[in-house]
Amino acid sequence: MARRKRRDCSCGIGGQAVLEGIMMKNKDLYAVVVRKPDGELVMDTEEYHGIMHGSKVKKIPFVRGIFNFLDSLILGSRTLTYSANFYEDEEAKETGLDKLAKGLFKDKAEKVFMGITITLSLILAVAIFMVLPYFIGNLFHSFVRNTTVLALIEGLIRIGIFLLYVLLISRMQDIKRVYMYHGAEHKCINCIEKGRPLTVNNVMRSSRLHKRCGTSFMLFVMLVSVILFIFIRVDDPVMRVVIRVLLVPVIAGISYELIRFAGSHSNHFLVKLISAPGMWVQMLTTKEPTEDMVELAIKSVEAVFDWKEYLYDTFGYDMDDSWLTDEPA
Repeated sequence: MARRKRRDCSCGIGGQAVLEGIMMKNKDLYAVVVRKPDGELVMDTEEYHGIMHGSKVKKIPFVRGIFNFLDSLILGSRTLTYSANFYEDEEAKETGLDKLAKGLFKDKAEKVFMGITITLSLILAVAIFMVLPYFIGNLFHSFVRNTTVLALIEGLIRIGIFLLYVLLISRMQDIKRVYMYHGAEHKCINCIEKGRPLTVNNVMRSSRLHKRCGTSFMLFVMLVSVILFIFIRVDDPVMRVVIRVLLVPVIAGISYELIRFAGSHSNHFLVKLISAPGMWVQMLTTKEPTEDMVELAIKSVEAVFDWKEYLYDTFGYDMDDSWLTDEPA
């Protein structure tokens, strides 16, 4: 059967690169596939319902983004820890802190540690990307009297810090491989959403950039914060800092809706325009993967998502042997 005319379509799956592996998630089901040091592939498939599961709150626009962002942090930390366990030093000894945590929290020690780690990470991120730019921008107060210009300067500093952070970590050797897996994750999703059978050759020639990427989300956060801080003003310096912290959930909620819209209207001119900066930054956070990385990514996708059914429903393919062949270039 001939393919139907292509249209904006999101397959609904998302993912994350982990240490020597990839996690793919479809609705409540996720699978993380990791290549162990000996080359063997291991897979863990579980359900993650997230916080506020079943609540109507998670369906409210601009509010749902806050909880989805927290869920992505929790699941991302969980899968990253899972992959890192295969690469821990076997001779590493249990520390006193480990023993104390196990004594206090028993079998919940790992979850407690993860909760503390996520909390500290959020505090650090808010301090670096929200509060620090305000104090640096405030140094220009003696030279610039216009509050709108000051807000723009603060925003440029915030974006500059974010880009510097991305650039620096992209230089790390271990991160380079994670970015290659990140590219494989994007390529798989793009391959499916472009109506191509999920084979190694098709995935390899798909784009490694995607509009629903977390990198684009973070850049949306930076840009949305610039706009909000231009219009929301207070005179008290302390309250300015407090406002920047309190508005973080609001900024996350707005950014989520923007990236959700971008993912389902990828061919719209305006979407291409507002998504362009995030796509440019993805040139740093994704790298071209190897074929074995793509094979691992495909395995992760197929554990949670029936791509053949999706392509049949969306593009009108017949379910025949042609699924097993690559499309001509």
